[in-house]
Amino acid sequence: MLACVTMKMLHHAKCCQRLTIFGSVRALHKDNRRATPQNFSNYESMKQDFKLEIPEYFNFAKDVLDQWTNMEKAGKKPSNPAFWWINGKGEEVRWSFEELGSLSRKFANILSEACSLQRGDRVILILPRVPEWWLANVACLRTGTVLIPGTTQLTQKDILYRLQSSKANCIITNDVLAPAVDAIAPKCENLHSKLIVSENSREGWGNLKEMMKCASDSHTCVKTKHNEIMAMFFTSGTSGYPKMTAHTHSSFGLGLSVNGRFWLDLTPSDVMWNTSDTGWAKSAWSSVFSPWIQGACVFAHHLPRFEPTSVLQTLSKYPITVFCSAATVYRMLVQNDMASYKFKSLKHCVSAGEPITPDVTEKWRNKTGLDIYEGYGQTETVLICGNFKGMKIKPGSMGKPSPAFDVKIVDVNGNVLPPGQEGDIGIQVLPNRPFGLFAHYADDPSKTASTLRGNFYITGDRGYMDEDGYFWFVARSDDIILSSGYRIGPFEVENALNEHPSVAESAVVSSPDPIRGEVVKAFIVLNPDYKSHDQEQLIKEIQEHVKKTTAPYKYPRKVGILIITNICSVLWKISTVYFYILMNIFFTHATPHVPN
Repeated sequence: MLACVTMKMLHHAKCCQRLTIFGSVRALHKDNRRATPQNFSNYESMKQDFKLEIPEYFNFAKDVLDQWTNMEKAGKKPSNPAFWWINGKGEEVRWSFEELGSLSRKFANILSEACSLQRGDRVILILPRVPEWWLANVACLRTGTVLIPGTTQLTQKDILYRLQSSKANCIITNDVLAPAVDAIAPKCENLHSKLIVSENSREGWGNLKEMMKCASDSHTCVKTKHNEIMAMFFTSGTSGYPKMTAHTHSSFGLGLSVNGRFWLDLTPSDVMWNTSDTGWAKSAWSSVFSPWIQGACVFAHHLPRFEPTSVLQTLSKYPITVFCSAATVYRMLVQNDMASYKFKSLKHCVSAGEPITPDVTEKWRNKTGLDIYEGYGQTETVLICGNFKGMKIKPGSMGKPSPAFDVKIVDVNGNVLPPGQEGDIGIQVLPNRPFGLFAHYADDPSKTASTLRGNFYITGDRGYMDEDGYFWFVARSDDIILSSGYRIGPFEVENALNEHPSVAESAVVSSPDPIRGEVVKAFIVLNPDYKSHDQEQLIKEIQEHVKKTTAPYKYPRKVGILIITNICSVLWKISTVYFYILMNIFFTHATPHVPN
């Protein structure tokens, strides 16, 4: 990439464009009713009394799911299903914990026998919200194979990178992405098994639906140590390609009990709907571990595209008691006329993935009578901070530290800062490392080490703590863009942009957006041959190019084309240092073009 100082200045200016969450402490309503917790009495007792023993051996399938099956058989659990799935075509699937166990053991046998996978082998799973996605999660637990989920928006190039960097031995996907996998499979020397979820057969692939019909449901779950790697999640960074965040059987399998028991406040009588994409750790959080730890029902709606009215209809029609979604979803929902919808079962709403603004929580409260309890965490962690039932909610705040972590605001030297001072949000990891934290970034010890500062793991987010112990998000300390709950690294987008023949140089920054919180904004310097092209058409072409080159959610929704004058074109060839100085003088000659 060319060392263009204009682009560096735009990156530097990004901190000024970050969405800031203001510290309003006003109540949303005069009555400001407090929801009564089901699993704890108040925040102080929750923090004080929380203790979790970590056994030497732990496997979520055997030690949690199978135990709920036993409770179910003994009549000691409400009649709620373990899993409840619907789609827009009128199809519906309900499984008890016993049925989930039987089907997942069949799937486990397919992985062990037909795919010849061994404990520790890596399995990439790229499926939309279909029942087989949940079965694959549990089957990997039973076999001790390492699950690596991916969003269905991945392109061929994205999938190749993940297969090669993870050294995955197996991939599970559908007939939409199978052709892309076949095109790159010869370049992936570790890949030897391919499973497809489809009504049709495909050469070189095992058809999962057909294989499940004849697979045995007799399977012995492997005995995994609590600190064995259970799953890896690709997460975007400020530079370079996505890194693999490795979690153990205990870090999520036990650590997410904090989420399920306290933040979500789930019981076996609850029906939990989380709208997260299946490719992200948030689905592991709230669509697998947190609800099933508590014996609650996981509800899933296979929506090919997000439609606010479909979400509102689902919340109204089905007995969903706990709803979890990104701030962007709530922003879009409150823009609809909700007067005709009655949410008779809904009693608890939570949000995570991106900051939620006070105006959205107020509108939601006005229309539903329910607060939104914001939570804060990362792919690398379980819940770090949260608003919990019974607490006073300060609109815009992330709440208080969860029982899993000792959270502080620290300076550049790792010293704890007093209330009111902005710094880096850190989690104390010395002398005792908390169990709800990731193990490491796979195959990247230097990146893992870079997250530590003194006694703290540094989240990469900046914030402050007020006098009452509430934490407030200020901004990312790096260039990560949080758009509709998606983490987007500028590096990947810039790489895609620079592959287009019209682009001489590019820089990607965050831009505030009233619906998505932030969106990707690209500034582009054109190659000389393209300066006379129609800019509106060229921008559309570049946007489509990015959608095809990398996952579509990363494409720049805003594009600024910088027209460099002749004098700047000459100066372009001068050293970067002089160019930096002179660009400050001639910056007015660079005219941005941003389409509506």
